[in-house]
Amino acid sequence: MAQSSRTLPRTTLRIVAALFVLASALAGCAGTEKISLESRNIALEPGPVPATGGLDTVSHLIPATGPTYVTLNVKELSKSARATEIGNRAITSGSGYVVEGSGLVMTAAHVAVEEGNEISARAANGRVYSGKVIAINPGNDMAVIKLRGYSGPSVVPTLPGCLARNDLVFTLGRPHAQADTARIGRLESRHFGRAVAYGKFGYPDALVLSMGTQKGESGGPLFDGNGKLVGMVVSTLTDANGNLINLAHAIPSTALAKFLCSKTSCSAPWAAIAAQSVDSCDRLASQ
Repeated sequence: MAQSSRTLPRTTLRIVAALFVLASALAGCAGTEKISLESRNIALEPGPVPATGGLDTVSHLIPATGPTYVTLNVKELSKSARATEIGNRAITSGSGYVVEGSGLVMTAAHVAVEEGNEISARAANGRVYSGKVIAINPGNDMAVIKLRGYSGPSVVPTLPGCLARNDLVFTLGRPHAQADTARIGRLESRHFGRAVAYGKFGYPDALVLSMGTQKGESGGPLFDGNGKLVGMVVSTLTDANGNLINLAHAIPSTALAKFLCSKTSCSAPWAAIAAQSVDSCDRLASQ
């Protein structure tokens, strides 16, 4: 999970302070529920700002969205003369989601790292599929992977412009050394208002989420309250002192669609989303 340490606007800092107070008050009473999904359990974690109605507002959506989410290990082929002895070297891990049932997956560029890297993807059925990074956009932190032999459900994209501030959202991801996790939060804003960079990766703008995320959740899907994909998690925010705050960034589905459709023969729903802006709410395109 990339971390952004850029100074937040004063209004956002006031929001952050309020979130810290609320998080402390709720820490002792927040519960966790586990939903079995074939061979995988997904733990539901209410965020510092739980959705109205609690875990019940998301738990019924996990059976439909859970099978579209995968965990990823990324390997780089050794370039040394001893490649046949050394084999592939693991370099990163993260989360991803299926965008086409034939095995196209999207994740963050800083998870995929480079075009051509080998991928191992664990699906909801417990099987591990191999694949390769076929396209990458470091400047907007997106990558496309093609899995071999995969056939299964894919996400249903929709427009983030139809979301209002404080609307419920949830993510699926696997924090490092932890179980698969669904996090509940809310949309804070459709714009961060400035570019973010970390090494050779970054993004010009992002959705801002009232939600705490952790390393390993980068590249995971962001869903609205109807279980439709509105974005992809890319970073956790820190304050000026480097302390984690309960805000995260996500690349909007409109940017994801534009990249996917420029690199593959995307389906009609993705093409409809690609034709819209992040603030558009075209009900036909969002269906």
